[in-house]
Amino acid sequence: MRLVVLLWLLLASLALPCLGSDAAPPVRKLRDITIYSNDKFYCAFPSIVVRRDGELIVAFRRAPERRAFGETGVTHTDANAYLMLTRSTDAGQTWSSPEVLFAHPLAGSQDPCMVQLKNQSLICTSYAWAWVQTSAIEKMKQAVHYGNFVFLGGYLLRSEDRGHHWEGPISPAPCEGETARDIYGEPVPAYNRGAMCEGKDGRLYWVIASNTSTNSRQTETHLMISADQGRTWKYSCPIAQEEKFSINETSLYQTTKGDLVAFMRTEGFNDHTIVARSTDNGKSFEHWIDAGFQGHPHHAIQLPDKRVLLVYGYRHAPYGVRARVLDPECTRFDGPEIALRTDGGNGDLGYPWAALISRKRALVVYYFNKEDKTRHIAGTFLEIE
Repeated sequence: MRLVVLLWLLLASLALPCLGSDAAPPVRKLRDITIYSNDKFYCAFPSIVVRRDGELIVAFRRAPERRAFGETGVTHTDANAYLMLTRSTDAGQTWSSPEVLFAHPLAGSQDPCMVQLKNQSLICTSYAWAWVQTSAIEKMKQAVHYGNFVFLGGYLLRSEDRGHHWEGPISPAPCEGETARDIYGEPVPAYNRGAMCEGKDGRLYWVIASNTSTNSRQTETHLMISADQGRTWKYSCPIAQEEKFSINETSLYQTTKGDLVAFMRTEGFNDHTIVARSTDNGKSFEHWIDAGFQGHPHHAIQLPDKRVLLVYGYRHAPYGVRARVLDPECTRFDGPEIALRTDGGNGDLGYPWAALISRKRALVVYYFNKEDKTRHIAGTFLEIE
């Protein structure tokens, strides 16, 4: 009898789907495309939404290609960095000439993180860096600066007409205990790079980065919640904080059962992805776990069968973009890693954002470079098994 039971258990285990590295990938790469490229501009940090009529809208950050001016390199801070927008009405085959989404009146803007609400309105978050003379920066207390650029914190934009016109900038409240100050000496408004989440309860959930300790340079993550579609925000709770490494750029995803899952970027933790979960509608988060793989930052979308497509940049050789398909509740991370791109010129690439454009096809957008040439907005079509 014992032998029969053991044989039955063995056969049952063989029938289970393989989630290890040898399992067949549940999505298949079709082809890569270039969405926008111009030798005069450094383009990066895209996000994408799909309208009900099938129109695709991609937002991205565009700045001058400074090397074309004779400068020695490129950076992620530029006084002439604008938010741009391009559209496709043929499922991503062709794209419109980019138009200016927003030009900040005081500074250069960064990552436009665009999300579409259930009522079809659009919200785009970003943050800004202002160029300031060195002598002025020396007088500032607790201002975050990178060279001659001082951090202004985050802001939001809103559109009710398919992204043709935008309201803003809307300044969200600072994180509770925020120690970083802007050029006016005020706590910087809440900020981060990553997708917010419209919950099943109609509220907006947004993971922000912050530094609430005057004795540490490490950023941590916190949750802000809006009950009025992003017009005002209230602090909810801390998510993840560590003394030895920074935690920042985060995308939030709500599972079929209602858990909020935060996919977080780390710096100083060998680029490992970490994940934290809330089972009480954002009142608190369980302690983060190491997902066991390198990648940053992340974006997650639900597939038609409720599984979750997680995409992320890969800034180690071979440089590129990767993906995994997770179970509907995002409890396991040991499934096969899918290489979308492995031909990047260096680590200055990635920041992918995914969208489901049909039941059998997804489009992942990101920024890319080959041989360290001008950064451009690219994409990869995926077939969903």
